[in-house]
Amino acid sequence: MNQILRLTALMVLVLMAPLFYSEVGRSFPEEKTELKLTLRSKKEIKGDKKDWATELKEEKWIASKTAVVVCDMGDKHWSNNASVRVGEMAPTVNLFVKKAREKGATIIHCPSDTLEFYKDTPQRLLAKNAPVVTTQIPLMRWCKLDPTAEEKLPIDDTDGGDDSIPKCKNYRAWTRQIDAIEIYPQDAITDSAEAFYLMKQKGITQVLVLGVHTNMCVLGRPFSIRQMVQQGMKVALVRDLTDTMYNPEKAPFVSHFTGTDLVVEHIEKFWCPTISSNQILGGKEFRFKEDKRPRVLFVAAEDAYKSRNWIPEFALARLGKEYQSLFAFSSEARFGSLPGLNMLDSADLLVLSLRRRGVPEEEMKMLKEYISKGKPLLAIRTATHGFAPNMKLPAGYAEWKEFDKDVLGCNYQGHEVANSLTQVMPVLDQFKNINFDKVKNEKLASHLYKVNPLAKDAKVLLEGKSVPGGKVEPVVWMREKPEGRVGCFTLGHFDEMKHEEIQQVLKSTIDLVIGKSNLK
Repeated sequence: MNQILRLTALMVLVLMAPLFYSEVGRSFPEEKTELKLTLRSKKEIKGDKKDWATELKEEKWIASKTAVVVCDMGDKHWSNNASVRVGEMAPTVNLFVKKAREKGATIIHCPSDTLEFYKDTPQRLLAKNAPVVTTQIPLMRWCKLDPTAEEKLPIDDTDGGDDSIPKCKNYRAWTRQIDAIEIYPQDAITDSAEAFYLMKQKGITQVLVLGVHTNMCVLGRPFSIRQMVQQGMKVALVRDLTDTMYNPEKAPFVSHFTGTDLVVEHIEKFWCPTISSNQILGGKEFRFKEDKRPRVLFVAAEDAYKSRNWIPEFALARLGKEYQSLFAFSSEARFGSLPGLNMLDSADLLVLSLRRRGVPEEEMKMLKEYISKGKPLLAIRTATHGFAPNMKLPAGYAEWKEFDKDVLGCNYQGHEVANSLTQVMPVLDQFKNINFDKVKNEKLASHLYKVNPLAKDAKVLLEGKSVPGGKVEPVVWMREKPEGRVGCFTLGHFDEMKHEEIQQVLKSTIDLVIGKSNLK
């Protein structure tokens, strides 16, 4: 009888082993197992909340001091589309938490309002029995947006954010966490301040948050971003393993997925940095199958024309329904890194707006590889001399003085006198449909660039005439080469970019260069 019991116990241990041992055969990962993360955030330039630079920071988080919070990934949502997206995302979430668990992170499942389903389970008791911690800032069931502490959310979610057709009735649809996300014996389950109490008990100081929804629970719950930041925890959002309750019929009237991007960007500005899931999992970032937007990477690093200000506004107004806009912004400097340039790997179009900059040799290599592959490129104004710094560069930095000739097919020789103005004249039929009367009356503040002669394969789309003087130069052109399409747009003054007509020109140029439309 005793031998039978011993054999039974041994079989139980063997069967349970996968739950306690990682793939490398450790029951508990080493105390110093690290999560190597690239934290992305937005940093104000000169205290201007309309001017933000991209900031990337490499960090190594000790896994045993890190919690992964799975926020409200319920088995069902009252919004049909939200349910579909949670179901699609859940398998990747499961892989992410599994990998983090194997490295030694604590996994805290937080399916709000469903704790009765988990009553008396070891995972529920683990959180429930954590000693209560007194906090200077009370942990609330829901932390509302405080307009004195952060900017207004960039989307209108006052209708609840349901983008289903037909619309769904709001009710408590969830009963538990979605089954696709496994709950291991050493995990915890809660939906309250217990999550923080458990973190303190285990000496956790860092939190990765994923789940739904960014504009609601991911920001507001007691285990999530706002309140964890307020308690002094180091927090990061897993930006590709999340979703937003946003209806494109509400402001700012963009794609549902662009709505999520806007809230993620808001979080990077006002609350905490973000990471992507492939930093833990490898491979590519998660992307919803319905998200078919081409990706446009805007690299802006110039001060004179305020492109860091007008590009996001243009992208929201003109591209938000059709494209995903990615931003790699930096302040103007004669040499320096371009944070976010690593996003080139997933970009369908690169848009450059920078001036006389030397970049690290590795980044120049990335740019040249992108161009050599024939992937679409659009240069805006000062990018004609974007890599021609008028100084000797330090070791490790590279320039590309012939970028205008080699890539854009032009010969940049400066601009007309500073007090001159520019009138535009459409050449391509697509641009002839744009009403330029207002622009003609006001003229344009971008002094006409001297770029002739153009390469033989360059097709002029828009010309400009200097006033006074009457000199005519190409303003917008495109090269269709075997390696891919390259365009140049030499307007770009922040005042003229307020013109609807000039925005139309830039949008049409982007469509042409990326291949969404063809020359007529």
